[in-house]
Amino acid sequence: MVLAGDVGGTKTILALYPDDAPPRRPAVDLMRPSRDYPSLEALIAEIVATAGVRPRRAVIGVAGPVVNNRCEATNLPWVVSGDAVGAALGGAEVLLVNDLEATARGLDELTAADLETLQRGERTAGNRALIAAGTGLGESILVWDGERHRPTPSEGGHGDFAPANPLQDELLAWLRARFGHVSLERVLSGPGLADLYRFLEATGRGSEPRDWAQRFERAEDAAALVTAAALDGSSERARLALETFVEVYGAAAGNLALTALAVGGVFVGGGIAPRMIAALRDGRFVRAFCAKGRLAPLLERIPLAVVLDPRTALWGAAALALRSGALARAVP
Repeated sequence: MVLAGDVGGTKTILALYPDDAPPRRPAVDLMRPSRDYPSLEALIAEIVATAGVRPRRAVIGVAGPVVNNRCEATNLPWVVSGDAVGAALGGAEVLLVNDLEATARGLDELTAADLETLQRGERTAGNRALIAAGTGLGESILVWDGERHRPTPSEGGHGDFAPANPLQDELLAWLRARFGHVSLERVLSGPGLADLYRFLEATGRGSEPRDWAQRFERAEDAAALVTAAALDGSSERARLALETFVEVYGAAAGNLALTALAVGGVFVGGGIAPRMIAALRDGRFVRAFCAKGRLAPLLERIPLAVVLDPRTALWGAAALALRSGALARAVP
């Protein structure tokens, strides 16, 4: 048996596979809130006990920078070590990869039904790029080597937020006063969307329903509340927050497309995009994606799609774990 996993700031998914199984057909899988467990090893012990078997090989995608097979998770109080996980599994071979690298590897497992096309573009052999907002913001570049795409890990979500208009200039100043350094993740994440709403409230923009302030502050997932209120039209301020979020997201995706020269396509992953798919379809995201001055014609030719399958990172980790000898060859 082999083990695949996707460790995120909000939830962790683990799955066990026979050696000859396809990545999307696990024998046993479980999803748990990450913060309900003191460590990844504790969560792995649960699935091993459930299945009654110990895997001999594992690939785990983790939301954070992986260096020397070790990761201090960015939005989760875990330190994940491949050696420690392997020891907990009785000496299994364990490889940790960045969660966006795992998601990028999972793209090959998707079907057309798992993607929502935002811009058809022109299919071209070349690099691809992936950007994904959720609890945090991840990015990956899939380098085309002439035969296949090779995903690379990245922490580009922690690069600087670049405002594109006067409102976003004000947002940057407001966030800087609160946090000092303002990364792109400070805007493009669940907590970022909630802070975007707070910024609009603090600067007196948009109206909100009666009793909304109390609902917002008590909400377990304030970003989901803002998204729902924006889409159903019950809060003008939520609508403004979502529109700004979508514009920043589109611009960031366009910046990544330029950095990667991603003529092979750009994919929008993560847990947030599928929840706000109606807002992504209205053209605002694509306009911000393409608004790159003299390079706009290039961006207009790049295929752009939203990843709808929430387990794409798990499929990618599984695909790597299931390949014979893959772990030894995984890191260039």
